[in-house]
Amino acid sequence: MKRFIPLRGTGGSGFTVQGCSSLLGAGFRMRILLTNDDGIYARGLSALYEELSKEADCLIVAPETEQSAVGHAITLFRPLMVRSATKGGNFLGYAVCGTPADCVKIGIKELSGQTPDLVVSGINRGSNCGNNLIYSGTVSAATEAAMMGVTSMAVSLDTHQEADFTFAARFVRRMVRLIKSNKLLQGSAFNVNIPCLPEEKIKGVVVVRQGKGNVIETFEKRIDPRDNVYYWISGEKTTANPDLQTDIGALSQGYITITPIQYDLTRYELLDEFQKIVGRNDV
Repeated sequence: MKRFIPLRGTGGSGFTVQGCSSLLGAGFRMRILLTNDDGIYARGLSALYEELSKEADCLIVAPETEQSAVGHAITLFRPLMVRSATKGGNFLGYAVCGTPADCVKIGIKELSGQTPDLVVSGINRGSNCGNNLIYSGTVSAATEAAMMGVTSMAVSLDTHQEADFTFAARFVRRMVRLIKSNKLLQGSAFNVNIPCLPEEKIKGVVVVRQGKGNVIETFEKRIDPRDNVYYWISGEKTTANPDLQTDIGALSQGYITITPIQYDLTRYELLDEFQKIVGRNDV
């Protein structure tokens, strides 16, 4: 039988559960790799670990510092430094001086000892809907896991203020159970957005497509004390005509949204016609 082997020489523990289980193995605890883009000490990640550890063996591999909006970047031109992070004198997880995608790669390949059953990225402070999926380090961690053949989920709470992540973490635990019990869902990646509302005010859970747009971007021009020009990028969310069939619209109306996502960017509906156009024009 295979075993999750503790990583040697780092002071950490890795996964320590004996036995080889699948997602469908009801008699075994799942092995879950946790990461985020807000940094290893973020409250959303802590809430996720506390809740999911009740019925799964969890290992945190997360960025040492905040990596919001780094997209799917990976580190190529400097070494990936990894240290054992502690909280209250106890081992917390592995802090990686890299991106969320780096964390998933090295977490699965080196730090976990054995491939996890599931990767969960979050809980992000701020929603990840519409075009933001392209920029999101949280979502990119989930798509990286899917590229490596591991079922994954990105989770975001729709607020940039300090918030209580307790309900969001409980919902993620329900999602984990759902994925574990449905073979059709395994091997996929999911993007989950949760309204920052009291539980009783959330209208329900919907499965929707990714929306378009969501932010009108602007640049604020400033001048430093040495007369150098610099800019801050900023923006505001669009709210007109919410489409309840999209993540943007449904979330804005108080629904938890779930979107199955993929890393294949091919426009399949254009392949055949585009080939004909290329052929006719002797490109």
